[in-house]
Amino acid sequence: MNTIIVGGGKIGSYVARLLREEDHDVTIVDTDSDKVAEVTGAYDIMGIVGNGADYSVLSEAGIDDTDLFIAVTGEDELNLLCCVLATQNKNCTTLARVRNPLYLRQMELFKERLGISMIINPEYESAHEISKILRFPSAIKVETFSKGNTELLSFKVTKDQRICGMSVGEVHAQIKVIVMICAVKRGDEVIIVNGSSVIEEGDIVYFMASPQDTQKFFKKIGHESRQVKNCLIVGGGAISLYLTKFLTEYGIPVRIIEKDRDRCEYLCEHIPEAVIVNADASDFDQLMEEGLEHAESFVTLTNIDEENVFLSLYAKKNSKAKVISKVNRLSVEAMASEMETGSIITPTITAANYILKHARAMNNSLESNNIERLYKLINGRVEALEFSVNEISDVVGVKIRDLKLKDNLLICFILRGEESFIPFGSDSIEVNDSVIIFTTNRGLNKIDDILK
Repeated sequence: MNTIIVGGGKIGSYVARLLREEDHDVTIVDTDSDKVAEVTGAYDIMGIVGNGADYSVLSEAGIDDTDLFIAVTGEDELNLLCCVLATQNKNCTTLARVRNPLYLRQMELFKERLGISMIINPEYESAHEISKILRFPSAIKVETFSKGNTELLSFKVTKDQRICGMSVGEVHAQIKVIVMICAVKRGDEVIIVNGSSVIEEGDIVYFMASPQDTQKFFKKIGHESRQVKNCLIVGGGAISLYLTKFLTEYGIPVRIIEKDRDRCEYLCEHIPEAVIVNADASDFDQLMEEGLEHAESFVTLTNIDEENVFLSLYAKKNSKAKVISKVNRLSVEAMASEMETGSIITPTITAANYILKHARAMNNSLESNNIERLYKLINGRVEALEFSVNEISDVVGVKIRDLKLKDNLLICFILRGEESFIPFGSDSIEVNDSVIIFTTNRGLNKIDDILK
């Protein structure tokens, strides 16, 4: 599949890398020649130095033969304009990165009037991701599947938890809650589990369950299962604004510390339900004065990765709060994940997951068996996918125990009508099911790809 990416920044270069790993033909366009040289050299792709809003530049990049056009520069208006120009190729799917909260309310208008296929707002999606984690403070990460009927969560095992030292089979037998334990991260090792796999202290466990069973499971193993009662946020950017709106809808009071006075005035105007404090959170005395010691959740959302990490480490040491940090750079994200800083949110990865899901769906020759959800986990080493099965295929109607599945792959959940369930060997996948897969195999595009 031919793809043009306008914008060689963090999102553009990361998406280029992911698509190239899946053998897509990718061309990067950017006005910065150094960025173009860096990305093309790193991922062996084509590059054009120029403005993506110049149709002659797009022509040089091959717009007439392009299947997917992605505009992810730092300017919303430029991204929208680039996509409008790309729609001159009627067979091209267009995706624009749009960050301004004003434009968020007009997304459907942009799609209808401008012909743009998809719009991604990484800050909004990141805020939504944080709000889900704060519903389950014990979880490191929360993702939703099956239209909200099923959730994927991860948590760290401590020695005082009931499941520590149990096999996966014993957990299912003794805890007696309908959950599917999918994988364990143990140090640098990632294990797709089976019934005899033993859960050890320090493991990061990934499991799937319905929202109701998630609460029961956390309660039974000795984890806090209720949502937080308050939230202290450092940094008043777009994610903070979106997150505050989510949390106040849940009835969670929010306090934001922001050192820029003009930004504080903007936040007071647009989210009057929050308490806005004009202060520097890197002053630890100030941080304690604003209530860190009694905060149930602490979220660092400044534009400086290192500041977010250090603030999180301080909060872990001086409070019992659920700690979440935003990290922009992938290199810092990998290090922070090893430093016990709490949950890490990376808008780049959030946006890339969204784009990759649509790219795979477009590349699927069986368009009616498309990917509905795709999440990359554990630094991209594991994928959780939801397939919509809308026509007969090689997996339909065959008992799961008779399917020749790829190694390191689990069929975790099936959604059939309004019912979601963990499938056993005697169950089968049927037409109109949604099927959730957990695997270390890369590049699954359609449901039949789960077979050897």
